[in-house]
Amino acid sequence: MIYKFICILRTVFKITNMDNDKDFLYDEDDAVKFIKNYLPEELKDKFDDDDITYIIDLIYDFYNTKGFLEDEDDDKEIEINEDELVAFVVKNALSDGIGKYEANDVTLIVRGEMEYCDSIGMFE
Repeated sequence: MIYKFICILRTVFKITNMDNDKDFLYDEDDAVKFIKNYLPEELKDKFDDDDITYIIDLIYDFYNTKGFLEDEDDDKEIEINEDELVAFVVKNALSDGIGKYEANDVTLIVRGEMEYCDSIGMFE
């Protein structure tokens, strides 16, 4: 699956919506809670808060390696290939010695993180 977003990811921790003068703050603790609620019941015990935080960090490492966080054009549309992102997370978790995550499980965490971003208005 490929996602298209306006390239506002580079200012992920504080985003100002110029139309409303409203700030959207990315709170990692809130993101973890949101993702835990997003996950199906059978995965809630499989991933603790540290696992989810680690995967969030890998998601943003992926964005950084793709140059999504460096683009100066806030209105530029970017495409995020979910399969490529999930493969990146699985590969790096294994090479970091964290463990072997199942791609299907990581996909749900990635989608939960994107839903969190949407819930705080990052993609408007």
